[in-house]
Amino acid sequence: MLLRFRVANHRSIRDEHEVSLIGTELNEGTARETPLTARGRPVTVLPVLGVFGANASGKSNLLSAFRFMKEAVRSSFADWAKVPGAVPREPFKLDPACREETTLFEVDLLLGREPVRYTYGFELSDERVEAEWLHAYPRGKRNVWFDREAARADDGGDAFVFRGTGFRGRRDDLVALTRPNALFLSAGATLNDPQLSTVHRWFADNLRLVTPGADIATRTRWTRRLLTESKHPGDHRDRIVRLLSVADLGVTGIDIDPEAGRVGLRHRAPGGGEVAMDFETEESLGTHAWFAFLGPLLAVLDGGGALLVDELDSSLHPALAAEVVRLFQDPDANPRGAQLIFTTHDATLLGSAVLDRPLDRDQVWIAAKRRSGETEVYALADARPRKEENLERGYLRGRYGGIPRIAAGEITRELSWRESEESEESA
Repeated sequence: MLLRFRVANHRSIRDEHEVSLIGTELNEGTARETPLTARGRPVTVLPVLGVFGANASGKSNLLSAFRFMKEAVRSSFADWAKVPGAVPREPFKLDPACREETTLFEVDLLLGREPVRYTYGFELSDERVEAEWLHAYPRGKRNVWFDREAARADDGGDAFVFRGTGFRGRRDDLVALTRPNALFLSAGATLNDPQLSTVHRWFADNLRLVTPGADIATRTRWTRRLLTESKHPGDHRDRIVRLLSVADLGVTGIDIDPEAGRVGLRHRAPGGGEVAMDFETEESLGTHAWFAFLGPLLAVLDGGGALLVDELDSSLHPALAAEVVRLFQDPDANPRGAQLIFTTHDATLLGSAVLDRPLDRDQVWIAAKRRSGETEVYALADARPRKEENLERGYLRGRYGGIPRIAAGEITRELSWRESEESEESA
C-alpha cells in the first residue's frame, strides 16, 4: 500500500510537496488499519484520495510525477542507456535556475504478507542519478539497505553505503553494473535480486495509471483480454456484465469470440428480449469509456495495487464516479486494500444535496497555481472543516482555494468589450 509520495522540481511542481495517504483524526471510518504504530497509536491508510483544482493547476502534473517515477524504476537500466549521460527529466521550466537543481521523487510503501514499511527515493540531474536510497523498517526500526551519492570528481565511482545485514544481495556486483544514469533498484531487479524485486514489483505491477481518452484503446484491449484470454473468463464475464448493468447502460449480456478476440454487447429491447450491437460502431462513447475503465479497475482490485486516474469526471458521470469511489472504500468489495488516487474538477464528489459525500475530509487534497506559475498541493484537512460542513459549497466559494480566479460574467464582459472595440475601429 502507498503511504506517502514526495516530489520536487517536476513540471509545474517546483517546491517540495508531499501527498499523504495516512488517515487522520478527521477520518470518519474509511481508513484501513495497518500493523504500524506511531507514538503509541495505530497507523491507518486511506483507500481513496481525490485531488481537486482548477484547469492548469497542476493536478495532472502530480500524477505525471507518479508516472515518471514508475517508468524510471522500470526502465532506467535499459532505456536510459540509449542516450549516454542523459536523464529524461522535466524540471520546472519557468525558472531557468531549476535546470541546475535536482528533481526529487520518494515513496513510502507497506509491502509483503507480513507488511514491512519501505522508503524509496532518488534525486536526478540532467546527466545522472545524484542520490538514491532504500530503507526498510522491520519491526519499526530503520534498516538502511543502501544510500547512494553521486561521484565527486576526485574519487571516481558513486558512493554506496550498506548498513547492517538488511540487504543481503550481491552488493559489489550490483554496484559495478549500475551506470551513473541508471537506478540501482532497476539494476538489481533486472538481475533478479529477490529483495530489490519486491519494491520494483510494486512499481511494475501494482501502480496503474489511467489517462481518459489518451489510452482508451489500450484499456479497451485490456478489458477484452480479461474476457477472452483469462484462465477463468467466466468469472470476469459475470463481473463485467454486472458492472456494465449497474452503470445503467442497458447492457444485459456479452458475446465473446475468443478466436477472433472480439467482444459484443447485448442490450435490452423495448418489447422484451435482447439485441446484439457491434461494439466498435454502435456503442456510445460513454459505454466505451466505462468498458475501458473496467480492465485496470478489476486488475487493481484483484491485485491490491494503486490505481491513478487523471480527470475521473471526464469519462464517468458524477454518480458513476462516486460509485467507483465507494467501491474502493468498501472493505468487502475491496478486500485486498487496493487504492484509488484521482484528479477531478467535479465538486459534487465533495457532497451535495443530490449526491451524498463519498469522501472523508482527509481524503480531499487541493492543487492550486500560484501567480508565479508554481503548483501548490495541500490537504483540505489543513482548513480544519467541520464534520457537518458543506464541502462542495465551501470549495466553490473559494474557501479552500483551488478554483479559477475569475469573477462571474468576466469572460462574457471581456468578449463583449473586445467586439465593441473592434466595431468602433472598423467604423
